[in-house]
Amino acid sequence: MVSAGAEGTAVPAGPATFQTGFPIRPDRLVEARTPDDVREAVAYAAGHGLRLAAHATGHGLPGAVEGGVLVVTRALDSVTVDPVSRTATVGAGATWGAVTAAALPHGLAPLNGSSPSVGAVSYTLGGGLGILAREFGYAADHVRALEVVTADGVRRRVTPEREPELFWGLRGGGRRLGVVTSLEIGLVAVERLYGGALAFGGERAAEVAARYLEWTRSVPDTLTSSLAALPYPDLPQVPEEVRGRYVVSVRVAFTGDAAEGERLVAPLRAIGPALADSLREMPYAQSPTIHNDPPFPHAYYGEGLMLRELDAARAARVLELAGPGAPMMNVVQLTHLGGAMAGRSEPASAVPHRDAGFLLGLISVLDTTDVPSVRALYGEVSGVLGPLVQGRAANFCFGGGDRTHGFHEPETAKRLAGLVSQYDPAGLFGGPYEG
Repeated sequence: MVSAGAEGTAVPAGPATFQTGFPIRPDRLVEARTPDDVREAVAYAAGHGLRLAAHATGHGLPGAVEGGVLVVTRALDSVTVDPVSRTATVGAGATWGAVTAAALPHGLAPLNGSSPSVGAVSYTLGGGLGILAREFGYAADHVRALEVVTADGVRRRVTPEREPELFWGLRGGGRRLGVVTSLEIGLVAVERLYGGALAFGGERAAEVAARYLEWTRSVPDTLTSSLAALPYPDLPQVPEEVRGRYVVSVRVAFTGDAAEGERLVAPLRAIGPALADSLREMPYAQSPTIHNDPPFPHAYYGEGLMLRELDAARAARVLELAGPGAPMMNVVQLTHLGGAMAGRSEPASAVPHRDAGFLLGLISVLDTTDVPSVRALYGEVSGVLGPLVQGRAANFCFGGGDRTHGFHEPETAKRLAGLVSQYDPAGLFGGPYEG
């Protein structure tokens, strides 16, 4: 265990801190090399009456970390694949890129998200909405076991048979029940897929959104998709066809054959001339090219709204509010939900809002704006959506550590609060859940 103890020690920005928009200044920084290092850090924090937070890659940093103990888990990055049981045992610091690379030689794939540099464990604890989620469900649904250190400093192996209530809560309940040092998760037999993106000029954003919403009503559960609208910078490394333009894209991931994929995307191509078309059959290793998430650290703020449904008029208004005329640079992403995500997982988990039809994600770059201005914009967007908002997605709420309302339905929040009172009565990991 490597520990830095100066008051106000800051974690430097860089590969270990993808989110650079909020300060990280714990009283004590612990770089864990083993699960026992995590256990010692938890015992230290509990003994000194300090809050404790865990940090892997820093993509989903919920906000500023001031004081307390920060446990950096990036060295716990082991990945072991069992091709017979189709499972992977994944350390707390492992990225989805590493899990994918370990699984693919066996003809298997994890239920990863769009970015290969995101930490697999923290992503899964928040539910895990992946690029194949409509077919296979949330990543949390495929967890077989978790190794966790609870607030009493005890290392526990949590399974459906051993501590079933804690097993329920850790999958979808996030990080307030302990520090997960590794998990065992099921893999799927996927080696290739049909996917990519169709990009259109942003001046057609409302039209593309309307056609996209109509199209999602007819696609099978084996197809997961999203719509994204964003301004591309005028830089040499950006492809010429979208450089310096406001662009709306539809991204697709489909596990059927290429001929069927071509048939399914035909209505999208019928929208009209595209700026770019990367739809193709690809090995699963190339799946990060579907979204092309930025690989470099930056400062951002974000909101994730779970919607019962969405109509074309409201979608157009959201795109107008957050588009080129907004006071800051925004990325709008609309993800089609349903399919396997809507079903009850077995065993049941705390993953919320399973009957939502869409996830609206908003990400705002903080380099040229401030958080109050971004929040004002998000308030306008929420006002447009009104009763369609069913709740909020914890994995997509970036930066606002104080915004916890709506992550879970009231009954789920109450059940999670009961688990917190049992396993962490002093609030070492952040305190109670809100409905």
